[in-house]
Amino acid sequence: MTKQYSLAELLELMARLRTPETGCPWDLAQSYASITPSTIEEAYEVVDAIEREDYEHLKEELGDLLFQVVFYAQLAREESRFTFADVISGVTEKLLRRHPHVFPYGRLESVRDPNSELESEQVGQRWEQIKAEERKAKGELGLLDDVPRALPSLQRAQKLQKRVAKAGMDFQSASDALKNLEEEIAELREAIESQNQPEVESEMGDVFFSCINVARKLRLDADQSLRQSNRKFEQRIKQMDALVQEGGLTWSDLSDSDQDRLWQESKGILEQKK
Repeated sequence: MTKQYSLAELLELMARLRTPETGCPWDLAQSYASITPSTIEEAYEVVDAIEREDYEHLKEELGDLLFQVVFYAQLAREESRFTFADVISGVTEKLLRRHPHVFPYGRLESVRDPNSELESEQVGQRWEQIKAEERKAKGELGLLDDVPRALPSLQRAQKLQKRVAKAGMDFQSASDALKNLEEEIAELREAIESQNQPEVESEMGDVFFSCINVARKLRLDADQSLRQSNRKFEQRIKQMDALVQEGGLTWSDLSDSDQDRLWQESKGILEQKK
């Protein structure tokens, strides 16, 4: 039977990896900044496993993501900033504070009255109110002060839009957001015609931002929608690859009409497989 290791043993392993005399040279050379790319990559791999419903792989990816947290906590412990236990305590305290509808006295021992009814919308409103109070306590008085600048651009745009919308500045409907997108596309066309490259770049960004607004008003996650389109495009190109190879050709042999024909054929084959 495979040994079941504990969280305590994982923390011990991390500490030994960072032991100067006997640890791992690579781990010893790392810093907060140097491992952040790995953290982002591991988070995306968790999402990828979920979207593929590959739960065995998800178990592994969650372990990799947890190791990132353990690594940061070890670095902080070495600098006497905080420990892994402080991380656990902090997030538990925050979740207790943000769920008064479940823990009415802010303690794990407290229990909500099972006969009391709460709507999801009410919970969401209370959550945002508590977060606003927390931001104020931190001195983050500006509406967007705590929106991380390091977020990928698409996710940051979503967060910026949602935050401003909760303050009351928003399109009335998805149709209004779509109308704004059409206006931005028209402005992009004008910039392209004027051959003003800085203006083209600016207007292109506005089009992206407006697309995200449309998705938000349709209650869609823009990043998830784009990932789905990426997967669909990848599947079609792979199917085209197969057709090209079956014909004994290469991509450079294909005319524009050949590419269009194979694209449509690939779409049809994939539709039949569904």
